[in-house]
Amino acid sequence: MSILQETGTTLPTGTWVLDPVHSKIEFAVKHNGISTFRGSFGDVTATLDESGLTGTAKVESITVDEPTLRGHLLSPEFFDAERFPELSFRSKAIRVDGRSVTIDGDITIKGVTQPLSLEGELAGPVENPFGGTVLALEIESVLDRRSFGIDWNMELPGGGSYVENAVALTGVLELKKEA
Repeated sequence: MSILQETGTTLPTGTWVLDPVHSKIEFAVKHNGISTFRGSFGDVTATLDESGLTGTAKVESITVDEPTLRGHLLSPEFFDAERFPELSFRSKAIRVDGRSVTIDGDITIKGVTQPLSLEGELAGPVENPFGGTVLALEIESVLDRRSFGIDWNMELPGGGSYVENAVALTGVLELKKEA
């Protein structure tokens, strides 16, 4: 039995693999109580097939503008890249209604697995000019970083926390159909 569920549009069949050149996994979190800090993971994989959507991101591939901060994010106070080198996601259900898509599954960060629901849009499939068929998923969700043991913080001098707990995740995935 497939975990793919259609309510208004059929999800394309076959096996679809991530095109890393045209895909990105990003995160965003408020800091200092006033602005949003953004980062991404460069080494990601994903597959969409009859069993659902699965994906990974190598923690070591985290990209931020400040090298010192990158080291702190890789440390045990945040992702603990040495002990937990990979983030992963596995869907349990995918619902498509027109272009809208909801993907329910489990995300694992720092060795902790929690449920996560992603919402967004499905586009395609289309034939690309270089040969092959592609589709795109643009999906997002918000999670509480403390649920994964990522609870480092500092108190701001005027009150409040330096880093908020809610973290927005965004996936821009272009997937190519395997022959």
